[in-house]
Amino acid sequence: MKGRAVNNLNQTSLALRAAALACSLLVGGVALAAPFAYVPNEKSGSISVIDTANATVVRTISAGTRPRGIASDPSGQRLYVTDAASNELLVIDSGNGVMLKRIALGKSPEGVSASADGKYIAVAVEESNSVSLIDAASGALLADIKVQGKNPEHAVFSPDGRWLLVSAEEAEQVDVIDVAARRQSGSIAVGLRPRGIGFAPDSSRAYVACEMVNTVFVIDMASQRAVAKVAAGRNANGIAVHPDGKHVYVSNGTDGSVMVIDTARNAVSATIAVGKRPWNMALTPDGATLYVANGRSNSVSVIDTASASKSAEVAVGELPWGVVIR
Repeated sequence: MKGRAVNNLNQTSLALRAAALACSLLVGGVALAAPFAYVPNEKSGSISVIDTANATVVRTISAGTRPRGIASDPSGQRLYVTDAASNELLVIDSGNGVMLKRIALGKSPEGVSASADGKYIAVAVEESNSVSLIDAASGALLADIKVQGKNPEHAVFSPDGRWLLVSAEEAEQVDVIDVAARRQSGSIAVGLRPRGIGFAPDSSRAYVACEMVNTVFVIDMASQRAVAKVAAGRNANGIAVHPDGKHVYVSNGTDGSVMVIDTARNAVSATIAVGKRPWNMALTPDGATLYVANGRSNSVSVIDTASASKSAEVAVGELPWGVVIR
């Protein structure tokens, strides 16, 4: 009995150690707790890895020549990064930085999105005016879906996986792709040059920043039309939606600020100064912290969402394009 008890104790100890190891990332010999923020630096050809526990860069990963868009699979084990120089989607192991796969795309790929169920990857491809729909497991191209907007920048899955909304630099609408049908099913009128897109957690609404009209458009997905407009700052760009759906964050490129939108009132409730040319953003899974890529400051601003104030500024590589947090 004593031997069996000792054996059980040893097995329990090993299991606990394995669980602890599975929940950590080994960087420079030190185990660090997730989540991590991954920031593609377009001019540096790298990804800065930030430990969100202390807002410190703990690793730099090589990522092609000109990385732009970034997304992650639901498990956080793989990063999907568009390389505008090689016209490829790079699939990278987020833990060790190893390149797992290169997937050929059309010319000048930009924004990338992963479906919530992990089955699909979508990439906006500028020069072909299309969205590449990719099977995440095999890396096979399932469809090259043409859209009406010219120079598409973002293609974002709704949380329920039913729709892709696509914004383009030369457009006054967001194009709607029916994922199951693998084709554009319609478009929704918004302002000139739509950029960042974010969805409410229940997929009922979408929020679109339109750069040339300094406005965030609120879209009802059931009727697929804009139902409200919120005045933003100059060159409104990135969008991030809080996990509880009560607040939406919009970056203003010229103003160097982030505005907080109260979704119950569709009104701005706070404005927070950040770095130069804030671009795309991401929230930690608990919604407590917002990370903002500042393209002209070569930094990431860290915002405490409870107080709506900047808590840190983290130096990264040159021309950071966006953030994904897993």
